[in-house]
Formats: sequence, structure tokens, C-alpha cells
Amino acid sequence: MSVEQMLQASDAFARTVVAEVAGGDVVGAHVRAEVDGDGFVSHVFEALQPGYRGWTWVVSLTAVAADADPTVNDIVLLPGGDAIVAPPWTPYRDRVRPGDLGPGDVLPPEPDDLRLVPAWSAGDSDTEVEGGGDRLEAKELAGGRSLVLSLEGRDMAAQRWHDGQGGPHVAIAQQASGTCRTCGFRVGLAGGLADRFGVCANGMANDDGRVVDLEHGCGAHSGVRLSRATAVKELPDPYFDTLTNDVVARPEPRPAVVEPVEDQTPVELEVPVDVVVEARAETESDVDTDAVADAEPTSAADVTDAS
Repeated sequence: MSVEQMLQASDAFARTVVAEVAGGDVVGAHVRAEVDGDGFVSHVFEALQPGYRGWTWVVSLTAVAADADPTVNDIVLLPGGDAIVAPPWTPYRDRVRPGDLGPGDVLPPEPDDLRLVPAWSAGDSDTEVEGGGDRLEAKELAGGRSLVLSLEGRDMAAQRWHDGQGGPHVAIAQQASGTCRTCGFRVGLAGGLADRFGVCANGMANDDGRVVDLEHGCGAHSGVRLSRATAVKELPDPYFDTLTNDVVARPEPRPAVVEPVEDQTPVELEVPVDVVVEARAETESDVDTDAVADAEPTSAADVTDAS
């Protein structure tokens, strides 16, 4: 048996080592044994810790001979293809995004920043237009700037402004009747960007105080005029008509208000029985029974003759 074969068969020993370090309840099934080199074998076990799905325990073993005891080199917990891991490390210089700076924050440029060049160079201006490199150098140094915008920095800014909200591709520019190139509210720029960009000076426009592409536009263009369809119609002067009778519609009569009827349900009074009996006796005693007996009945013929 070779050293590699002996180490590959030492999975039980590797499991015992992991259990001593991490605990037996976090070591799962044996996944595989990998030969890392001459006399080096790694045993891979499934990790059962909560939150470590897809991770594996790896125990690296070595031996000097086939009949020698294995030696543990290291025990590590490694992520697999389905493991949840942190995103790749991003340097701090690449994490800052436009708009992240707050009051008191500083963001110095990198020493090798491609966007800046020394002031004695041509920078972002045309030396022939400015009158030569010596004149430009004196102008920039007198203004207190030791670094100026490079040609690469100018092109990067121009592309960013063109693709931003001040560019010609946004919806408000697509619906505009005119461009900033012909707008009277546009303030021109100086330098190499003057032929492509300007600054909006219309306080009623969305881009007031911002750099806009000359092909950008909005509804607040200086040449916008109202069409007849949208213009306010002029009304004639009012006059007092003394010849025509005014027809006034009579108001409809209001419906009669029905007063609510009070409940007239007779109220039964509780009267003692002896009072009712005494009153009935007095009523019967007032009737003359003899007169009633002597009275003769009246026939229908007697009534007819009398009439």
C-alpha cells in the first residue's frame, strides 16, 4: 500500500479530527478524498452548521511512509459552488459614487488620475487659440491652479454630460420644439467644450443652473409661442341690455311639510272595581222603568200619516 492509498483510507481519522475541533454535530457525510500532491491527501466532509449551506470541512493529511501515522496539516471550512459568500472585495477608492459626499467629507484625487495634468501642459485648451503654451502656463499659475483638466478628462466629462439628464436623449428633449443651441437662455462655456455644451439660465426650466447639451431642449425655450388653439380668446366688452326682457324661471314650489301625527291611542286607566260597580248602579237607577213600559211602539204607517 502506498502513502497516498493509506491517506485516502484515513477518512475515519480525518472525521475524528474535525469533530474534536468543531464538534461532531456539525460534521456531515464524507464527500470525497483529493490527492493534493506526493504524500498529501485532503478529506472533504459536508458542513452542517446553520447558515453554512454549501460549505465543506477540509482536512489535509500527510505521512512520511505507508506504515506511519498520518499527520494533520490543517483543518479549514471552505465554500462550495452553492455556498453563500460575501461579494468580492472592492477598494474604497472604487466604492464612492457620485452624490455620496456629505458636509465635511473629502475626496482627494489619485496621484495618477488620468483626468488631471499639470498646469504647464496644454490641458483641455487649444494652445494655438490661447496664444501658446507659455501664455497658458502663466495664466493658470496666476489663477492658483497647479492642475488642469486633461484632454481625456474633458472627453470623459463630455460623454457623461451627453448621456445624463441634460443630454438629447431624455423624454423632455424629444418632445421639445427647439434645442438649447438656439435658446436665448443658454449661457455659453469657454474652452474646448463650448461647441457642445452650455449652462441653462432659465429659472422656470428644469435644468436651470445645469450643464446642458446643445441638442438638449425643453418646453421653456425662448422661442416658444402659443398657437391659436392654445391661446386665450379675447372676449368682447360687456354691455347693459335695456331692450330685451330677461326671462327668469320661477322656482319650483317646495313640497308641503307634513307635520307628524301624535299617537292618539286611548290610554286605559286602571279604575278600582268597586267604583265601576257603584257607577253602573247609579246609571240604572236614573231610568224610569214604568215610563218605558207604558210607551207604545210607533209603526211605519203612523210616521207616514203624520208627514
